[in-house]
Amino acid sequence: MGPSRVQVNKAHKTRFSSKSSRNLHRTSLKDGGRIGKSDSSYVKGARAARVQRGKMLREQKRAAVLKEKRASGGLNSAPRVIVLFPLSASAELNSLGEDVLKLLASDGSGIASSTVASSEYKLRATVLKAPYGDLLTCMEMAKVADLMAFVASASSPWEENKSNFIDSFGSQCLSVLRSIGLPSTTVLIRDLPSDLKKKNEMKKICASQIASEFPEDCKFYPADTRDELHKFMWLFKAQRLSVPHWRSQRPYVVAQKVGMVVDDESSGMCTLLFSGYLRARKLSVNQLVHVSGVGDFQFSKIEVLKDPIPLNERKNQNSMELDASHDEEVLKSLVPDPIKQEPLIVENTPDPLAGEQTWPTEEEMAEADKNQKQGKLKKRNLPRGTSEYQAAWIVDDTDEEDSDDGHSDDNGMVFDRGEDSNQERRYDQDFEDDEKSLNVRDFDSATQNDSEMMDDEDLTEEQIKEEIKKIKEAHAEDEEFPDEVETPIDVPARRRFAKYRGLKSFRTSTWDPNESLPQDYARIFAFDNVARTQKLVLKQALKIEEEDRDDCVPTGSYVRMHIKEVPLVAASKLSSLVNTTKPIIGFGLLQHESKMSVLHFSVKKYDGYEAPLKTKEELVFHVGFRQFIARPVFSTDNFSSDKHKMERFLHPGGFSLASIYGPISFPPLPLVVLKISEGSGAPAVAALGSLKSIEPNKIILKKIILTGYPQRVSKMKASVRYMFHNPEDVKWFKPVEVWSKCGRRGRVKEPVGTHGAMKCIFNGVVQQHDIVCMNLYKRAYPKWPERLYPQLL
Repeated sequence: MGPSRVQVNKAHKTRFSSKSSRNLHRTSLKDGGRIGKSDSSYVKGARAARVQRGKMLREQKRAAVLKEKRASGGLNSAPRVIVLFPLSASAELNSLGEDVLKLLASDGSGIASSTVASSEYKLRATVLKAPYGDLLTCMEMAKVADLMAFVASASSPWEENKSNFIDSFGSQCLSVLRSIGLPSTTVLIRDLPSDLKKKNEMKKICASQIASEFPEDCKFYPADTRDELHKFMWLFKAQRLSVPHWRSQRPYVVAQKVGMVVDDESSGMCTLLFSGYLRARKLSVNQLVHVSGVGDFQFSKIEVLKDPIPLNERKNQNSMELDASHDEEVLKSLVPDPIKQEPLIVENTPDPLAGEQTWPTEEEMAEADKNQKQGKLKKRNLPRGTSEYQAAWIVDDTDEEDSDDGHSDDNGMVFDRGEDSNQERRYDQDFEDDEKSLNVRDFDSATQNDSEMMDDEDLTEEQIKEEIKKIKEAHAEDEEFPDEVETPIDVPARRRFAKYRGLKSFRTSTWDPNESLPQDYARIFAFDNVARTQKLVLKQALKIEEEDRDDCVPTGSYVRMHIKEVPLVAASKLSSLVNTTKPIIGFGLLQHESKMSVLHFSVKKYDGYEAPLKTKEELVFHVGFRQFIARPVFSTDNFSSDKHKMERFLHPGGFSLASIYGPISFPPLPLVVLKISEGSGAPAVAALGSLKSIEPNKIILKKIILTGYPQRVSKMKASVRYMFHNPEDVKWFKPVEVWSKCGRRGRVKEPVGTHGAMKCIFNGVVQQHDIVCMNLYKRAYPKWPERLYPQLL
């Protein structure tokens, strides 16, 4: 062994080196060659700037939080809405609601309204009790709630059943409310034992059982005695409330009082008087308003009234019940400007002559002259004495070749072969090589026995249907494709499937989004750039909120909105519902939100709904505050392609795309889909989701699969029957590619016989038990609803 070597490690820099040691390699010429000293004034200035910037950001956040807190709990803010929600049928809300109102009111006697002002807590609150079993009312209350107080009852024998705090209706409502977006939440536990030890133990059991159903910051409070409610109210007063983001983008009013003024009964219209506190944002008299379940309208006037329950008044004004003889004092009245007021436009008025062409353009005339000159240059063998007009009608060989290159046969079947023509040529070359490799004599002998192969020539229509049914039943276990359809016998396939076409590739083949649009597309609106339009609209709304304008009502004011041209029937229903538990909401619309377009939602079928949901079925869509009727088209949410495959039913377990005709709404917004029962029963929750995009050009394709069965097989060639029933249909669909369920691909060569059988060539050996398929596509559109708004049905 050699001599041992001493290990020498590389001298690395230290982690905590000083600034002077890091700058030892620098020299300052200004200081006469001093080493390592940086400009101290520059270092001090940069550090001071960082400190000042951090301090400024902290002050801005603190000011924003203070402003939000003052806006939600100040003297000029609207009363906070507390919604008491029972988690089970055993939770009693009437006694709890009375206890909370008595605690808030200065004098517990004579409470006749759900809104009170407390001088002790310096707080105004509206207490709403969600009715057990009424899902629609619970949803509307959750949309306006500032605090969701879930009430759990501990009266059930928990030793036997520890998970009896939430029943089936409570679990259903929780899933729906989570989809809408929960505000600040808390859980009040009632009916606890009087013994302190058992009480604490029961509270822990309840919290451990249901804590997973609520957000992490949700608190659990006992709510049996006045002292416990007093503690809860002090914590509620100091709590910073949070609401879903979509609620903070639009001003809304919860109706405290609804009336109507009828000018002319013959017109069927009236002016709706809608009174309540303005929340979330400022409201402009020039913007549109939507009354939930009724529709979109314009303002004729907005009046700012004196607050009926001011916080600094005495106890005799705690009630919201105003006498008929009491005159409401009007502090300010706003009238819309006819020039600035946003017009109420719902549908586009189509021009029936917009698509007519009365005279060709200059570009079209120049192109026609060019084509005519090129046609004269071609030398064509024509009979002597043929004029130019006659020659134009004579089709030569070059014209036939051009028509073949266009991938359309003599019958005019359109076939989109995609963009990759080189791949197509390689594909055809493979077929030619396969044909050369076949034993020609075997197939010729097979063609000589065409009379034997077509044994069903003399069968009747009933016998053909019976044989097809037997074959379908034999392959029932292998039915993996739900898009299979049967070709009708009495109707030609080229007529029955005239709107369908073939695609070389569903992902890469092109489809013109403006081709053969339905008449309903002339009634909708579309944006060139939806993201840019949404950004400008939200920026304009924020500008209205920040500026001090004369046509706007500040947040927290008690207003009376005069909504014009409201249907008399809907106004009478609203007047009758204002005294019930169901809240009536009116909210201001952003720009363009009254116009119709094509909306796309990401939806998932609700787990508790077992009935099938069919495409174009009439459903009620709850999108944010808005609710309307739609007939959606369901499709797969395909991320890798611009085309989406239509689904005939909404399948459970995964998200799908629901496309509808509906009023424009800018995302993000939650969605709850309800199915109206045929009887007088309550609507059922069918699906949950959210608004995804506004895009009329999104392509949704309906796919069908025509199936046939090999009758004679010879290696890579086969005679297929029962896909079509006459040779003209075989010629019509000849350009479309066929495939088999065992993985073979091929094409149609020619028809055989007079009953729709055909010869097909594949890229591999075909099995006798295989099934031959043909994919056809057509574009699908949603259906226009007969009525847009349910009008509180």
